[in-house]
Parts: sequence; C-alpha cells; structure tokens
Amino acid sequence: MTDGGTALVWFRRDLRLADNAALAAGLQHGRVVPVFILDPEADGEWATGAAGRWWLHQSLEALSGAIAARGGRLILRHGDTRRELLRLAEECGAGLVCWSRRYDPAARRDDERVADALRGAGIDCRVFKGSLLAEPDRVQTQAGDPYRVFTPFWRAVSVALEPGDPRPAPETLPAVADTVDSVPLSDLALLPTIPWYRGFGERWAPGEDGAHERLEDFAAAGARAYGTERNRADRAGSSRLSPHLAWGELSPRQIWTAVREGRAGTGGEAFLRELGWREFSYHLLWHFPDTPLEPLNRRFAAFEWRDSEADLSRWQAGRTGVPLVDAGMRELWHTGWLHNRCRMIVASFLTKNLLIPWQYGARWFWDTLVDADLANNTQGWQWTAGCGADAAPYFRIFNPVRQAAGADPSGDYVRRWVPELARLPDRYLHSPWEASGAVLAAAGVALGDDYPEPMADLLATRRRALDRFEQLKVRAPSNP
Repeated sequence: MTDGGTALVWFRRDLRLADNAALAAGLQHGRVVPVFILDPEADGEWATGAAGRWWLHQSLEALSGAIAARGGRLILRHGDTRRELLRLAEECGAGLVCWSRRYDPAARRDDERVADALRGAGIDCRVFKGSLLAEPDRVQTQAGDPYRVFTPFWRAVSVALEPGDPRPAPETLPAVADTVDSVPLSDLALLPTIPWYRGFGERWAPGEDGAHERLEDFAAAGARAYGTERNRADRAGSSRLSPHLAWGELSPRQIWTAVREGRAGTGGEAFLRELGWREFSYHLLWHFPDTPLEPLNRRFAAFEWRDSEADLSRWQAGRTGVPLVDAGMRELWHTGWLHNRCRMIVASFLTKNLLIPWQYGARWFWDTLVDADLANNTQGWQWTAGCGADAAPYFRIFNPVRQAAGADPSGDYVRRWVPELARLPDRYLHSPWEASGAVLAAAGVALGDDYPEPMADLLATRRRALDRFEQLKVRAPSNP
C-alpha cells in the first residue's frame, strides 16, 4: 500500500468489501475513511422505499461490523451529500474521494454535482464501475444507436464480455480516529415505527456474508435446475440473489464467476441470460432516462387507462378474488419479494385486466420490494404493459388460472398465502368461482365473505383490453 494520504470511500449501492474497485483504489492511495451518507434528496422522487429501507438498515449494520472486524470504522452521516463529504474531507485531511458509478438519472445528476463541489474545493475524485458487466454508454448498434431488443444486445455484450477475476476483500482496514463524527445507525431512521416488516427477517440475511452464502448454495446446486425450476412459484427454484445484487452486496462479476465455476450447464446459462436482462434494463435506463414514468413506445402515451383507487387498493392488498394474483401480492407484502413469474402475472392483471396504469404498479413495487431497482422495475412493468423495449405483445395477457398450471400445479403456493382456500379441491383452487355451492361449503368457503368474489371477469376484461389496444393502433402513430 502506498501511503499517499487519506481517501474517503463513499458507499452507496455497493455495500461490500470484496470486488469493490473504489475501496481498492482508496487503499492504494493510503488511509481510507469509509462513509455512507443518507441523502433522500439525492435520489429525487425515487428515494428508497419502505422495504428497501429495512434492507438498507440491516446491510449497513453488517457492513459496519465487517469493517470494524478489520480494524476500520464506517462513518454514517445524513443530510446533503456535498456538504457532508466536504466537511468529512476537511476533518480527515482527505485529498481524494472514491465511489462506485451509478446509472439512474437522479444518481447521475448527483454524481456530477458532487464531483463539481469536490474539485472546486481542490479535492480529487475518482469514479469506478462495478455494478454492471458492461457499461451502458459503451454498447451500441452498428449504426451507433442504443439497443431496443434484448437478443442482439446480449449477443453483442456476451461475445466481448471478459469480466475478469473478482477482487478479494481486504484483510485489514486502517483505523479511523475517534474524533471523526459518525451518527448512530438508528439516527438514519430507516426502520418504520410500526414493525410490519417482521416477516422479512425470517426470509433474508442482508449483508455481504449472507449474500455469499446464498450465492454459494445456488452455484453449487440451484443453478443446475434453474432452467426447469425457475417458473415454479411453489418451489425455491430461483436464486433469490436479487436484493443482494440490488444493494451491491455482490457484484455481477462475482455471480458470473461463481455460476461459471460451478459448471451448472444449461441451467447456469439460463440464469446468466437473466443477468443479461438486468444489463439490458440498465442500458435502456441510461439511454432513455424518462422511462421510469414515460412509456418507451410513445404511442402508449395516448392509451386510455382507468383510474380507480378502489381497484388499485384491492390489488395491493391481495383481495382481487383471483387466487394466484392474491397469493403473489400477499407474499410481496409479508416477505418484501415476489417470484418473477408472479411479478408478471400480477402486473398483467393490473395493467390489462384492470387497465390501471403501469406506473401505479411500479410505484407499489418500488415501496414494497427489498430488491427494488429502478432499471429492473421500469423494464419489467413496461414489458408486461406492452409499452417497453422487447415488450410482451399487446395481445399477450396472462391468464392467472392457466398460468397456475405451470407456476403452482399442486396448489401449494396458493394454499400457503391464501389459507382461506386451503381446503378447496385442486380443481377449483385457482378458480373458486367455478365451484358449486356444495363444494364451497364443504371447504368452508363463502365467496364474498371468507374470500372475495373475483373483481374482474378474466375473459371479458381480456376482450376489453384488446379493444383498447386495437383503438390505440388506429389512433396513434408508431415510433419513428
């Protein structure tokens, strides 16, 4: 280590010590002072949601412990990022600030403001990549345009992809003087006063250690079956790495390397392709920064959505009367996570059967998902609504009853999350409205009392949605 002075290492969504280029550069410079600053204003209207704040609290606690175990100290501050970094740099005599690059519009603007403020004060700053495999501003078509279709994008990226070997975590970190102020984690007020999040701790182990444990388990066994099991909501067939990746407790390079070294075959390749979809989502967000609120396909700006607060509330609460939709929404509320197949099913129901704007669903996911990620969230909702890149065709409307045959064939998922229907025979579990009064009575179910009547006729609302889409095709021009 070259002792060239003191560097601040500014943590954001890179809450790890291993494979962290900003931390490595700070250590190469000399002494490091790790810092995390809670500045909700820096994220604009996409400040971290309630479920994400729970995860952030736990992850910061884990990161602080990992740094302390190596001899260092994580400095916590809250308030304006520029002010706190400048103040901390003055307190520590730091001449350099290192951080990891972010790609969402608000973070990009904040990076520019921070860099200008630091350089204006004579402090050097260095920004490093590490949350993506391919930088979105360096990937383009032969015509020099951004990609709008996944397959050619991923073909171009994967052919040239050489992630390299992940860096190990440092064994020791320099001590930080007691005179450097740090607020207690509780002062960041990340946890709500009402502990609705109690179920989260039963499912998740936030932090770098928990992330590596889950990755090792998945790479050793789960990845092999991923290709056949990933669409089963009733089984643990997905990796559940998304919150660890979203908060930077793992780098995509670490995941890529672990899965490849695990030699998971076609299942592993299928999983890495999903990692490619994450890359594509960031590519789109970088080049089309207004898409968190505006459709990529501008034609959809003229679409006639419904605005029903009552229907939105029933969907949010898992009281739609459609069992697979309700199971998904209840799992989301209780665990802060939702199986990807179920994400598509509940999103399709909201946007196509209820015709409620996709932006409303995206907002709800942003607040309730522990893995909330602006790029993924935006791309997922626009894909399902039919207005994004590589979007599902407008006529693709997920039927929750038919989807259950693949996602929950034995009914275990619905029985877990909609226990009031648990005694129904398999034949009627996903469509209780088709059961006779005698069958319902034998199962102890009174529709409209124990469990809601379906709020939407799946076939009738499908026809309504198709009619709206057809009108849109006539009225509005395509993208140029």
